[in-house]
Amino acid sequence: MSTPVTTGFKDNAVKPGPPHAVVSSEEWLEARKKFLEKEKAYTHMRDELSRERMALPWEKVEKNYVFDGPDGKVTLADLFDGRSQLIIQHFMFGPHEKIGCVGCSFAADSINGALPHLEHHDVSLVVVSRAPLEVLQAFRKRMEWDFKWVSSGESDFNYDYHVSFRPEELEQGKVNYNYGITEGLPKHVEDLPGLSVFYKDEAGDIYHTYSTYGRGGELQLITYNYLDIAPLGRNEINAAGDLTSWVRHHDKYDAKGHVDDTGRYHEEKAPGSCCSEE
Repeated sequence: MSTPVTTGFKDNAVKPGPPHAVVSSEEWLEARKKFLEKEKAYTHMRDELSRERMALPWEKVEKNYVFDGPDGKVTLADLFDGRSQLIIQHFMFGPHEKIGCVGCSFAADSINGALPHLEHHDVSLVVVSRAPLEVLQAFRKRMEWDFKWVSSGESDFNYDYHVSFRPEELEQGKVNYNYGITEGLPKHVEDLPGLSVFYKDEAGDIYHTYSTYGRGGELQLITYNYLDIAPLGRNEINAAGDLTSWVRHHDKYDAKGHVDDTGRYHEEKAPGSCCSEE
């Protein structure tokens, strides 16, 4: 006979999950093996999607994009750094912001460990934002990230790959994002996240092979993959049901602050302080 048990929780940021049956080892194994059939089907479907993704047509990149890098001006071709494949993380960090988006920082935390493996397997990974280079470098140093981060603030790159939006688009309340028209975006949200992928052939020609936006980048979020097998899952309890309910910059979990619905972190003002971290 099974006995129900309710999981506990430590604070208001985490809610208990639904009651679970406590069963014998034999019953547990039977249920687990039945669920394994669905997991295998999902794995096979994911393999098929990967095959179809690699078979998608490519588009040639005709524009010469130039970025500000740590060693001066660099082109899109330079970002390959001698490799044939390039993955770019579009990081939400506008020209007037001083710290990076919490969600994009959450994703960037997954890069350090993967970077040497990618680079030794013919793949370069570069992060691109519109903020000035010196601001990006200061935030990169604070967060102890190793990846290359360049500024696209003086190019059309972000606009052409539909992760940044011009004032006239925001004024109309309709932007082109995730292969469709997104409405109702707050006017001060000029950037959204994404990933774009490129290939450079032996002749030096560059091709855009893939881009994904929104939840399409979740596979690269290592923490989410761990949480998805944890007993309470992602446990995101705010009205939006997203990471703003709990994720913070990794050096701010012990600080008092909050994240707004646009991914910006606001630190509680200390007594006698005039400013918060925004």
